[in-house]
Amino acid sequence: MNVRRRRLLGTAAAGLAFAAFPFAASAAQPGARMKIGVIGSGQVGGTLGEAWARAGHEVMFSSLDLDHDKALAARIGANARAGTPREAAKFGDVLLVSVPYHAMPAVGKNLGALLEGKAVIDTSNPIAGRDGEIGAWAAEKGAGLASAELLPGARIVRAFNAVGYARMREAASRKERAGMPIAGDDRQAIAIASRLVRDAGYEPVLVGDLAFGRHLVPRGPFSGERPPAEIRKIAETLK
Repeated sequence: MNVRRRRLLGTAAAGLAFAAFPFAASAAQPGARMKIGVIGSGQVGGTLGEAWARAGHEVMFSSLDLDHDKALAARIGANARAGTPREAAKFGDVLLVSVPYHAMPAVGKNLGALLEGKAVIDTSNPIAGRDGEIGAWAAEKGAGLASAELLPGARIVRAFNAVGYARMREAASRKERAGMPIAGDDRQAIAIASRLVRDAGYEPVLVGDLAFGRHLVPRGPFSGERPPAEIRKIAETLK
């Protein structure tokens, strides 16, 4: 196959991919406004959702405590609202799943087809001592692949997994951006996640595919904040 034909086929494949995921073509562009459903509005989900609302996106917060979500949305004000997890999953063109890992099977079961084909940013980390058997299984399998199995049909990108929420709150106000390692298989979902990482005050660094997401956990090799170049060096040593 000659070079020109390979390029034509590559362009055609990219076009088909964006046709299958039309939201991706515009959402990743600077200034585009997204509708984001937050599934799990605790410390991480609440912090990121607030950052995105203040960046101009429309955010719906959800958890098992609707009163908490309503109070959070009222405090943030513009661009923030509250709903049930099903309402947030329907609302969002993009979803943030930020729940204790033992709740991940219930997210997949209860939201089911509402996740199908959507970009899902997965911040959840399996911790065996907290999450029991499901945590031990996911840690062994690798958090990226485990989340893909528990949330079938979702276009998963792991991000915001190894930085404390208190640091996330400060990120948007800093002059120099720390890097944020992300991992995923779907390039359109990666483009959307990268845009939202930037809107939260970080520079996205794609470190590997979804299987590589096993390294994006607390106390893992990417824990804490680092310059993008340092994150890339760490990723190379792990490949």
